[in-house]
Amino acid sequence: MNTDTSTAQLVSQLSEQVSRLARGEIRLAVAELKDKGKHAGVGAGMFGAAGVFAWWGGLSVVAGLILALSLVLPGWAAALIVAGGLFLIAGVVALMGRSQVKQATPPVPRQAVENVQRDIATIKESAHR
Repeated sequence: MNTDTSTAQLVSQLSEQVSRLARGEIRLAVAELKDKGKHAGVGAGMFGAAGVFAWWGGLSVVAGLILALSLVLPGWAAALIVAGGLFLIAGVVALMGRSQVKQATPPVPRQAVENVQRDIATIKESAHR
């Protein structure tokens, strides 16, 4: 450090560096929130897809029960097998959706908050020296 640097210049440099640091942390927080929003959207879409497959499974069960009651042909067995397959797909998609939603919560930019806390601690430590 140059010993000829005035206090006013040091304060100006500190102000500039803190401002640059704050802008960088804000950019990081925005990027982190965008990523979490993306995961929340994908997870919600997968929950919607799981609902569609579950609905189709329910319709297949109804068709299978109708065919079983009519005893025309053993087509009800095929309908129940299809329904079971649709319910299985719905379960898998729902688990995948849950995983996506977990990645998005809590919607707090943890990394940016931790960086700011570290920066504050560093500044405090430097000020005490």
